[in-house]
Amino acid sequence: MKLLYFVPFLLVILNGCSSKPDSNLMLSQLFNDYKEYSMRNFPEGATYDGDHRYDDKLTDLSESGVSSRLDSIRTFRKRIKEIDTSMLNSENKVNYKLVSDMLEEIITGEKFHNYLIPLTQQDGIHIAFPQIIESQLLKSPSDYSRYFARLKEFDKQVSDVIVNMKKGMKLKVVPPKFSMEQVLTQIKTIKNTPTDSIPFMQPIHTIDSNWKSEDKLKIVSELTSIINTHIKPSYQRLYDFIRNEYLPNCRTDDGVWSLPDGVERYKFDIKHETTTKMNAYEIFNLGMSEVQRIQTQMEQLKQQIGFKGTLQEFNKYLLTDSAFWYSDKQKMLEDFTEILHTMDSKLPSLFGRLPKAPYSLKEMETYRAKSAPQAYYYSAPEDRSRPGYFYVNTYDLPSRPKFTMTALALHEAVPGHHLQISIAQELKSLPWVRRQMGFTAFVEGWALYAESLGYETGMYDDLYQRYGALTFEMWRACRLVVDAGIHSKHWTREQAVQFMLTHASNSELDTRSEVDRYIVWPGQALAYKIGELKIKSLRKKAESELGNKFNLKNFHDAILENGAIPLDILTNNINRWILAQK
Repeated sequence: MKLLYFVPFLLVILNGCSSKPDSNLMLSQLFNDYKEYSMRNFPEGATYDGDHRYDDKLTDLSESGVSSRLDSIRTFRKRIKEIDTSMLNSENKVNYKLVSDMLEEIITGEKFHNYLIPLTQQDGIHIAFPQIIESQLLKSPSDYSRYFARLKEFDKQVSDVIVNMKKGMKLKVVPPKFSMEQVLTQIKTIKNTPTDSIPFMQPIHTIDSNWKSEDKLKIVSELTSIINTHIKPSYQRLYDFIRNEYLPNCRTDDGVWSLPDGVERYKFDIKHETTTKMNAYEIFNLGMSEVQRIQTQMEQLKQQIGFKGTLQEFNKYLLTDSAFWYSDKQKMLEDFTEILHTMDSKLPSLFGRLPKAPYSLKEMETYRAKSAPQAYYYSAPEDRSRPGYFYVNTYDLPSRPKFTMTALALHEAVPGHHLQISIAQELKSLPWVRRQMGFTAFVEGWALYAESLGYETGMYDDLYQRYGALTFEMWRACRLVVDAGIHSKHWTREQAVQFMLTHASNSELDTRSEVDRYIVWPGQALAYKIGELKIKSLRKKAESELGNKFNLKNFHDAILENGAIPLDILTNNINRWILAQK
């Protein structure tokens, strides 16, 4: 009887509260809806993330598709503004600010119409789509059917990007010519690859051995037909358009300043990539200061090694003497593996929390290696159906020096990108949208800081590897100068290359590839040094104020415990952490 009386009373209380919506629940629902929006609108990303509901679809790259997504973002912005922030818990106040700022930035950035430059030598469907086979679920006949449907949609994507590029030509929103010349080479490599060797054909090698032979033959036959009637003709069509119509209309000036609203674009890019209020002038001067500081350290180490010539002569010696590069790529991959295993064993001394996700070393695909950097990291999906990948570029082995291998491995894998990104993915208390955020200054700043951890773990006991670590730091300092130089001081591509060759000890092939990347990706190169300097300054402050109470493992865990965040929020978090330790 008591229960019968109690239930109506409880309902009255709940109904009374329902007149004022719960802000935390509203925000949580918005985050769930945003994830669904992302999975549905970017199906390749969903596949990469381990959500296979949309494995038969591709992103709508048409202007109407771009416009529709922007309308959705405006709706999310409207919804988030309706939430009473005073009623949010402390964690959701941070979530609210970051997501609200993200939505505002997407809307602000749309005025630059970046979709009108859909392809560069660094990204675009021509090199991104072949990589779908790394994530596509292919275990049953129906999985293959979905894969085939996805391949057939590539025709439309190519048509859409051609329409977008034609509009870009009219508005003079086009990339530099050199970029499209490299894109043509990339497309040519794929379209001229024999059908049985093209990346899209790889799934035939993973067909379940228990399948009936006629089912296997049907899969092989249908996939061969799709590649020959959809994929290759689409690549050819894209190639012909770029070569005959687009390339003659591309820019001859390299910097983003030469685009409409170029100065405003670069300001936007700086803020987006660095999460600071720094301007191009300040960044350029910071870069020059860092170049001088690191150059002094390089000179001292050169003398310690015993080389008698100038610093430039030493750099040339390291890049030209066959003792410092490989002739066998398999040996190179084996040595990278040994470096990684050694660093793995040292991680427990640096971190209280380590990621659960494994990672693997992979050789970069030939169709993108020539224009690609020395290495990439691709994170594991959240369902952990595959590991994270540390991609190593084996193209032109004499341009891949041995003495930078340790710093490169520490940056891309552990304790750099793999460790930080995997831990962020495993922070299940954060909503999905937060776990996916990749503030470049934090992510790349952490990876550059991770390189420096090689000093205190004995990874740079070999003086040449230590010099390699300094050259990598110099390389990131030069980026501040070169990026700002190209995009605000009207430096030419060649000026930037010569500055890098003078001060950094990267090979000429790698230097030119890097400079080309900075040109088509304005501002991104600034994030590394700016983020690293912030993390180092926070560590120095913590060590100074805490003295014997400073614990490096706890400090690192505090840096990483909120995923990727803007540098100002990171600063506030660490300041609070320091007070708590006291």
